Amino acid sequence: MRALIKSGDRPGLSLEEIPAPVAGPNEVVIDVVRASICGTDLHIFDWDEWARGTISIGMAVGHEFAGVISSIGDEVTGLAVGDRVSAEGHVTCGHCRNCRAGRRHYCRNAEGIGVNRAGAFADQVAVPAVNVFPLPDDLSDDLGSILDPLGNATHTALSFDLVGEDVLITGAGPIGLMATAIARHVGARYIVVTDVNDYRLELAGRMGADRAVHVGDTPLEIIEHDLGMVEAFDVGLEMSGAPSALADILRTINHGAHIALLGIPSGPFEIDWNQVIFKGLTLKGIYGRRMFETWYKMTSMLHSGLDITPVITHRFGAEQFEDAFETVRGGNAGKVLLDWV
Repeated sequence: MRALIKSGDRPGLSLEEIPAPVAGPNEVVIDVVRASICGTDLHIFDWDEWARGTISIGMAVGHEFAGVISSIGDEVTGLAVGDRVSAEGHVTCGHCRNCRAGRRHYCRNAEGIGVNRAGAFADQVAVPAVNVFPLPDDLSDDLGSILDPLGNATHTALSFDLVGEDVLITGAGPIGLMATAIARHVGARYIVVTDVNDYRLELAGRMGADRAVHVGDTPLEIIEHDLGMVEAFDVGLEMSGAPSALADILRTINHGAHIALLGIPSGPFEIDWNQVIFKGLTLKGIYGRRMFETWYKMTSMLHSGLDITPVITHRFGAEQFEDAFETVRGGNAGKVLLDWV
């Protein structure tokens, strides 16, 4: 089968023929129809320090996808050949304390599809049946391929009550954009999104932001005043990983407010803990999705009118993967899809 693999100790990926996967007793093999590129994939393509210490040479990569089950293992129940599916990208151990307590998203032994095991930038991928999520008939392959990052946005945005609240989202990458749509869908009052990319700020407006602010152009305090906010932001969603973004949230958020942190910084940085302590703030780190409560929440929201289609901005054939990665790297894009049909 065709697969995008890390073929050597160097930047880039190669589209090559590798052996097709065979379903183990508790696995299914999925014919990939659509896949989506995320920041993790860009790290692998660029072969940075994290990727060099994590990714096995010769392994297929990619973890955001939708497809059709083509074979199932002998022990698999509840799924059938021909089912349209996506899959949770974190493969958990099932035996640690958190797994046994139903908190699989906190598994200390989790492995990532396309990171620690063969991925979905390929004609086929094998995944544990327990990770499979059947797609509703009215959900397109395009949307099915971005349920994984939508799950990140859903997990982050729904960590705190947003109804009637004023929300600051720092970072208008694809997950920040989807979180904007979710905040609007569930009833936030005002949503302000900050970034340094004008293309993505325009997308933020289309996704439901009341104000999309280029960092450095207009102080957030002026935005708060213009919107008639009397007591600052109630919820902060940090999606950028930029230390200055968290500083902006801490400075402009209300006493007793809540902050969810999804953005991954490039290294350690200082935090003004006086803001955290004296304002009585709650900070929550977010990783991945709640399995599978987040999946049910996001598909239910899609059924009830949540529209994230503007976040999908580019589509390429699998053979055009280099153009696709260059588009992601250029920044003037939302979600970039690869067609494997």
